[in-house]
Amino acid sequence: MGLYVRPTGLHEALEALGAQRLTVLAGGTDFYPARVGRPLDDDILDITAIEDLRGIADDGGHWRIGATTTWTDVIEAELPACFDGLKLAAREVGGMQIQNAGTIAGNLCNASPAADGVPPLLALDAHVELSRRDGRRRLPLGEFVRGNRDTACDDDEMVTAILVPKLPDAALSGFLKLGARRYLVISIVMAAGVVVPDAAGTVTEARIAVGACSARALRLPALEAALIGRQLDAGLADALEPGHLAQLAPIDDCRGTADYRQEAAAVLVRRLLSGLAGETAP
Repeated sequence: MGLYVRPTGLHEALEALGAQRLTVLAGGTDFYPARVGRPLDDDILDITAIEDLRGIADDGGHWRIGATTTWTDVIEAELPACFDGLKLAAREVGGMQIQNAGTIAGNLCNASPAADGVPPLLALDAHVELSRRDGRRRLPLGEFVRGNRDTACDDDEMVTAILVPKLPDAALSGFLKLGARRYLVISIVMAAGVVVPDAAGTVTEARIAVGACSARALRLPALEAALIGRQLDAGLADALEPGHLAQLAPIDDCRGTADYRQEAAAVLVRRLLSGLAGETAP
């Protein structure tokens, strides 16, 4: 067993991280399964005792989700409708035990292409707060997750919060996941979206993201642009065109072929849009 540090304050944690290279441990739901069958010899910075890092707060212009906030915390929090998609994703992260222990920040830092939290947070235009002992910075989530198991977090930094900009009360959100079974499964394809209609039901803002179809989850800017000005009704899904998914780069693996993923992505996005419009897609 390597070095194990479990501070109770953020300053102490950042000092330790700045002094030597440490693996940051929060829920551990990815850390421990990845090390089954071999000694735990990592030098660990366990941040679970830092109370200031847990919870969801209204921080004025944005919502602040602390780094050790669990999926259960998200499910149980009283949040506006724009978070409904994230709550749906939270219920798809393993079983209840995993939801009680696993953290949102850990899900982002793991940077799996199939991470359930990334598409709904991309659709919320979330930013990641990175802290080190001499300061902090913020990055859009789309820049923080750079690829498969690859993030922009430096060795002397840790994620301390996810920041979600406030949206109008009328904002709607959704999340859909395709897996080999209904629960306890890794994603084959995910789709998440946020739309903001005006008083006349016209879409004024739209953000759509697809996960598990590229090395990292991606927003679909061409589709988002096509949705602006459309009515939030049964015809919303008709805005989707094949070219809107051209940037996706799915792979063949044990869960599905690239062609299947590409077709499934179109079906899920269409169903997502129908759901956001209050309709039921075939």
